[in-house]
Amino acid sequence: MEQPLAAALDANQPALPARPACLYTSCYCEENVWKLCEYIRSQNQYPLEEFYAVFISNDRRMVPLWKQKSRRGSQPVIWDYHVVLLHVSSGNQNFIYDLDTVLPFPCPFDTYVEEAFKSDDILEPGFRRKVRVVRSDLYMKTFASDRSHMKDASGNWQQPPPPYPCIETADFKMNLDNFISMNPGVGWGSVLPLPEFVQGFGNQS
Repeated sequence: MEQPLAAALDANQPALPARPACLYTSCYCEENVWKLCEYIRSQNQYPLEEFYAVFISNDRRMVPLWKQKSRRGSQPVIWDYHVVLLHVSSGNQNFIYDLDTVLPFPCPFDTYVEEAFKSDDILEPGFRRKVRVVRSDLYMKTFASDRSHMKDASGNWQQPPPPYPCIETADFKMNLDNFISMNPGVGWGSVLPLPEFVQGFGNQS
């Protein structure tokens, strides 16, 4: 069972260091992925255009994901949104980088789909997932967050923020909602139902 997974990983040199060496802040997945993109750009090993920030959510902002570190066992975590990094490689297997999963880092796309997404067919309609796929170079140019979504009504942090300054652009200090939104008329990138995303980026061989 493990041989195809090992072969897939060996066929593609990871674009990022091992998970423990990556900059990570719990509950700030959108910034964690931005920082992964920044690292890839700085190393100049792979074209940044091969990578995509993938926002996972839906209109209710209630999306189940399995194999997350915050929920051991067979039960999913219900996120309002989650963000992973997709590498569209030159081989026949794409990869997902998810700093919050117990799956390998990187994880072959099809393995991640099977283990973490499972299938929308087993879910009630209100929990079915959509994705917003944003090419990483565009994500780095457009994403901004002042982290206000992580403060409570009294202005206290619900989770400690990352140690570096807020990510902002010349035009925006906060546009996270435009990325979480699954309205295709809002924000950047392409919005797809999960099955269409899986079909488009899964193993075609």
